[in-house]
Amino acid sequence: MHSGDQSSSNLEMFGSLLRFFRERAGITQEGLGAQVGYSKSQVAMVERGERPPKGQLVEIADEALGTQGALLAAGKKLKTNHFPSWFEDYAELEAKAAVISMYANHVVSGMLQVEAYARAIFNCHCPPLEDDEVEARVTARLERQSVLQRKPVPLVNFVLEEHTLTRPLGGPAALKEQLSHVLEVGQRRNVQIQVMPHDREVHAGLNGPMILLETAERNRLAYVEGPGGGYFVDQQPNLGDLFAQYGILRAQALSPEESTKLIERVADAL
Repeated sequence: MHSGDQSSSNLEMFGSLLRFFRERAGITQEGLGAQVGYSKSQVAMVERGERPPKGQLVEIADEALGTQGALLAAGKKLKTNHFPSWFEDYAELEAKAAVISMYANHVVSGMLQVEAYARAIFNCHCPPLEDDEVEARVTARLERQSVLQRKPVPLVNFVLEEHTLTRPLGGPAALKEQLSHVLEVGQRRNVQIQVMPHDREVHAGLNGPMILLETAERNRLAYVEGPGGGYFVDQQPNLGDLFAQYGILRAQALSPEESTKLIERVADAL
């Protein structure tokens, strides 16, 4: 079972319990919502397993519905995945990959982001995310970075567009912290970071960001992100084309040493 399937099952189980106890107590969805700060539709979404319980819903509902700790126990066992649903399967594969190659053209790659920078990105989300959802996604993004240090360590390559180094998401201080972190991560033996400069007249990555994965058995998989989500590419010739594009992209980008010097110059100017 994928982590996403397990997450959905847990949410549905909690939702069923919540509905059972609410109906037993003779309280409407609207009435419960008024006590926990939810709308009627938000309570309904939790009961259908479509939304994780947030805020103090579990604690307040346990007391208001007289469940004697049953909802508290169910809430503690509840495993929710804070990645967007379309990203869950990818995150599971990434955590086990032997080689990870990323190209980012709008922002610094998520695996390199510091907290302030990541929070600024999620605060730009349209439509706006709720505060607790922003915090949950920031936490999930930072936890995802443990991949860089797991054993056996993966080989990780990044190609970043030069303008991702200058866009001050979160403000100049957040950007400076972000660039310092990129430089720090780039010093690891298993990581290579390259910058695609503004002045290149040819560019192999104009179709947009991509992530390429290789397993320990050297099976290959590509993950391409779009505005509404992402999708996997695992069939030829498209898969081979993406790996070829990434190879050309790395050749067109500055070397890791040149990239480090460029990032240092940008950081020093802030």
